[in-house]
Amino acid sequence: MDGEAAAPLVPGVRIRLLRRNDASGLSEAYRRNRRHLAHWEPERDEAFFTPRHQLDIIRAKLVQHSTGQEVPWVLVGHDDPAYILGAVTLTGIARGPFLNANLGYWVDSSLNRRGIGSAAVRFATDHARTELGLHRIQAATLLHNEPSRKILGRAGFREIGVAPQYLKIAGRWQDHLLHQLLLHS
Repeated sequence: MDGEAAAPLVPGVRIRLLRRNDASGLSEAYRRNRRHLAHWEPERDEAFFTPRHQLDIIRAKLVQHSTGQEVPWVLVGHDDPAYILGAVTLTGIARGPFLNANLGYWVDSSLNRRGIGSAAVRFATDHARTELGLHRIQAATLLHNEPSRKILGRAGFREIGVAPQYLKIAGRWQDHLLHQLLLHS
């Protein structure tokens, strides 16, 4: 999928690669979802929510993408490809004998429980299998993040263990449940 095309994901939502000109849209999406995402992400300072900071993040992600280490997608409105509704990303792509990536995603709080997260995860896992030739994808969720655990389960991920104090989320080190999906067994 090239950087210009936006593929249908579910009715009303499309998915496409992140673009440099998405800084304002991401800034707006993060501001709109600030309270919702605060429970699941690192603490963010005020600068994070600005277009300038989002542009810095986008630039870094696009460099990682150009070197084959990351694939950053955004979820956008069907009628407005600049209106960002979430993101899904494969990061830390490793080649060689590992052929692995980490999966991360979020969906606008107004769209929860509509199958969008599940569709985005399936899209990313299909891409990892068919386009990247990866063997495995891993994901981590907070132990109490039942919706995300269900999304991963529906996509075929299996829980493989708990990582104590894995990430600093919402201001404190928290345990995470690790998941994996084997793409080629």
